[in-house]
Amino acid sequence: MNLNGKTAVITGGARGLGAEMAKLFAENGARVIACDMNELQYTCADVEFYKLDVTNTEACKKMSEYAVEKYKKIDILVNNAGITKDAMTKKMTDEMWDMVIAVNLKGVFNMTKFIGPHMEETGGGSIINISSVVGEYGNIGQVNYAASKGGVISMAKTWAKEFARKGVPVRCNAIAPGYILTDILKTVPQELLDKFAASTMLGRLGRPDEIAKAALFLASDDASYITGTVLSVNGGMRL
Repeated sequence: MNLNGKTAVITGGARGLGAEMAKLFAENGARVIACDMNELQYTCADVEFYKLDVTNTEACKKMSEYAVEKYKKIDILVNNAGITKDAMTKKMTDEMWDMVIAVNLKGVFNMTKFIGPHMEETGGGSIINISSVVGEYGNIGQVNYAASKGGVISMAKTWAKEFARKGVPVRCNAIAPGYILTDILKTVPQELLDKFAASTMLGRLGRPDEIAKAALFLASDDASYITGTVLSVNGGMRL
């Protein structure tokens, strides 16, 4: 699953799953642009930081132009940037709804709006939307997050058709992680983590590298006949 000579753009690349993917992609030969609002929390020779607010359409356009000018071609786009603002529906504010939809849904649209057509023009590419088990099955207190993550699945299926309609091998897929041991889970009480782990067929929570490896596969030419699908990496979990 090598990415030799390929250029990858990863949003939300400063920490968590984005950082794992950026480092793994670089280890496997890619030149990586890690986009984030915050500085990288790691150093890697082949990972370049680019400060970006994915909710800003013009900023996303400039970012794509920068990448193309510097590397001539973008081969891989991972739409990973995302946030949560959880509350029961009756207590969810307009601000909580709008913020999550803006980052998790509009941000994915903004990036792909510019990079998808570029891949069409340059002969192909792989787009990966990071969804969630919540996007597949819903979850109490996360209607905004579930809506956004369900939306990026629908986007992936749509773009798989749209960007390949002229016979160009632009592939678009989604990954739906379960509960993964990233920093975001450090605030979750242990009893809840144990409950989440017990709800999986494998009896444990996932590791960030397991999501990164799934993304590496979909980004690589080894997945050349996979498009328009959802890869559920959740240990057999059902909410």
